[in-house]
Amino acid sequence: MQAPDVVVVGSATRDLSDEDPRGWMLGGGVTFGALALARLGLRTGVVLGLDEQAATARELDLIRDAGAHIVEVPLAHGPIFTNVETLAGRIQTCGSLSDPVPVEALPDGWESAPAFVFAPIASEIPDDWVDVPSASACVAFGWQGILRNLAAGERVTPKAPGPSPFLERADILAFSRHDVPSDLSLSDIGAWVGEECDVLLTAGLVGGVLLRLRGGRVTGARAYPSVPSLREVDPTGAGDTMLAGMVAARLVAGDAGRHLGRDVYLGATASSLLVEGPGMNSVPTFGQLLARIARLL
Repeated sequence: MQAPDVVVVGSATRDLSDEDPRGWMLGGGVTFGALALARLGLRTGVVLGLDEQAATARELDLIRDAGAHIVEVPLAHGPIFTNVETLAGRIQTCGSLSDPVPVEALPDGWESAPAFVFAPIASEIPDDWVDVPSASACVAFGWQGILRNLAAGERVTPKAPGPSPFLERADILAFSRHDVPSDLSLSDIGAWVGEECDVLLTAGLVGGVLLRLRGGRVTGARAYPSVPSLREVDPTGAGDTMLAGMVAARLVAGDAGRHLGRDVYLGATASSLLVEGPGMNSVPTFGQLLARIARLL
């Protein structure tokens, strides 16, 4: 099988919701990220962990219709969460943990893909996945997916950050300011990442910053403002969509995609469109992205 432009790995969540007749909506960084990448025109392969109910989700057709190829990995137990948005932030309760997504599920040939996005939601991606991408591949990692203490039936609490093979391999490390302790130092992060890593720290409506770390030290930083949305309906998946936009920009434009922060701007613009509607239906197409950029110019 021909290698995709980008491979996205992780488990889909079922987020319990009274707003859906099923009682749940499909979510997770892997689903939002894969749909965004496919709608932006990248040949996208998805290694997707699914429990029995998640495998029936209509949202999977959105990803397929966008052109992505999904490799379904059946899970006896998939991640389930209840999310309550408050003024102080999200309160999340774990309904079920996730079985691992084994590296053996990767189709032959996909290991040569030029980019990988590891998007865990419940620490379900085993460490041996880091050995799959080639040395030249761009590897993006959603750090928040391993920064949760999870126990079925209990409220999710922050897990102290620390070293991980994924951090050491990541070319782009993405996380929100809400995912890490306020006293976490850049020297700590610098000690955990590899020789070259771009660290994307998002802060919602405030914007965020992209830090360039080389040899564990900050050699550059670019703060960026948030891109205005027409309205904010649902922030779920905003960070995952932004990361997908950054990866897409770098794959398509190479080094030029980083010039003047174009990759960050494209990601932030995609994220501004995502929050304007509920769930995965609001993941933007390439045409919608171009229209938003034109409106802002």
